[in-house]
Amino acid sequence: MSRRCVFLDRDGVINEKAAPHEYIRQWSEFRFLPNVSDWIRIFNALDYLVIVITNQRGIARGKMTRQAVDEIHRRMIEELDEHGARVDDVFLCPHEEGTCDCRKPKPGMLLQAQAKWDIDFSASLLIGDSDEDEAVASACGVRFLRVRDGRII
Repeated sequence: MSRRCVFLDRDGVINEKAAPHEYIRQWSEFRFLPNVSDWIRIFNALDYLVIVITNQRGIARGKMTRQAVDEIHRRMIEELDEHGARVDDVFLCPHEEGTCDCRKPKPGMLLQAQAKWDIDFSASLLIGDSDEDEAVASACGVRFLRVRDGRII
């Protein structure tokens, strides 16, 4: 049976964004936005999968390594879990714009998640902070909620 999912963008939704043209390169630079664990616990209680989808082209640009980003995600999941908030998976695009099918607004990450987790897009939601997030949600038939400064707008 297909499952419903809440897809969460990372930067600007789960954590504070880096300065313009900068990247979150290591765990010490990662800062959770307020109430994120509360949101995730609500979706957990409603039996949604919680999956993070994130463009991380700083990897392609040599600003950080894939291993460093994977460590950020491991620690993010661990810390959220300590607050009773379960993240089921993380999908990331490490590529430069225009070189792949997974970088948002293209649907590759959502399609990968759907194949792995048997997700029903029509019963799912994407929470993001950008036009790219909205475009990928629309392309996949997923409802979209925009956040700014950690608040749904």
